Amino acid sequence: MTNSHCNDRLAWQREGLPFNAFGAALRRRFGGRIQRVSVDAGFTCPNVDGAVARGGCNFCDNRSFSPSRRVRLKRVSEQLEGGITSVRRRYKQVAGFLAYFQPATNTYAPVDQLEEVFRMALRWHPDIVGLAIGTRPDCVPESVIELTRELAREHYVSLEFGMQTMHQPGLDWMNRAHTHDHMVNAIDRSRGQGFECCVHIILGIPGETHAMMMQTADEVSRLGFDAIKLHNLYAVQGTPLGEEVAGGKIQMMQQDTYVNTVVDFLERIPPTTIVERISGDAPPKFLIAPQWCLEKSTLKLQIEAEFARRGTRQGSLYRPPALLPEDRPRPADKTPASIRSQIDVRGRLPVLKMEGATGQR
Repeated sequence: MTNSHCNDRLAWQREGLPFNAFGAALRRRFGGRIQRVSVDAGFTCPNVDGAVARGGCNFCDNRSFSPSRRVRLKRVSEQLEGGITSVRRRYKQVAGFLAYFQPATNTYAPVDQLEEVFRMALRWHPDIVGLAIGTRPDCVPESVIELTRELAREHYVSLEFGMQTMHQPGLDWMNRAHTHDHMVNAIDRSRGQGFECCVHIILGIPGETHAMMMQTADEVSRLGFDAIKLHNLYAVQGTPLGEEVAGGKIQMMQQDTYVNTVVDFLERIPPTTIVERISGDAPPKFLIAPQWCLEKSTLKLQIEAEFARRGTRQGSLYRPPALLPEDRPRPADKTPASIRSQIDVRGRLPVLKMEGATGQR
């Protein structure tokens, strides 16, 4: 990131905000409200199809995570059109939209097919100002980084990595089927390439102590992400985690504990890091627990109140690492061969929502 970007981000402090909130950062960048439109291009994941594992993450039911998977299968173009129309009904003034490729692993397909669908999304509507692409840290070979860099030459592009935790027991419990070393390798190759690098973290993983979650916060700071999304662990129907929670085998984090943990976490990360999310939820008909995560506005107010009570803000406890992120050497690509073979190949996969997606305006 350039110095001008860093100085611009610190505007949140001048505005008296407790943390570097995403919505405000986008308004400063684009001059108005920017809304995400969830897009499902029909991707799967390498821990679903057997490339590295089967079964998927134990918390994952994409219908509950993403609005686009609660409806019948549609082409990407139809989803964009419908999403933009819906947002405009809800908000009177919207300056632009981000096409958010949200469900599953959105870099896990032949790279020429990725380019086709991403460029189509950027061209589909004049008010689409950029992309957000959710993926896994083991699914970003050099070909994906090169494509993302090219897309970012003319548009805002965010590559969102599902790190979740730095601790291997937690990754194993979730059936992520990747290691933290994959995350380190991916961010060290992606940083400074012209696109935003966002990290997803889950708080409240069974077996993780407060100290372990703070170690993850320090690791996020050490690795130098541009943005972060914090999620509370929540359980939805139709998942292994949901069954364990419903059966009383696993307890979800309490609301007051979560509020304090979020504030503790944000105090430790750099003030320049954009905070894109501070909690997660699911539709009531899918959600098992915790019910408190449905009250997102209340939760946000409680987090802000805790910052005020402490007299702190994001970055208050941040200490730069001995080796700054921008000085870390760029390593060789360690994408697993079984995943690379699905991406670094010419051709198309039979991905339903990409079919017919070439009918651009």
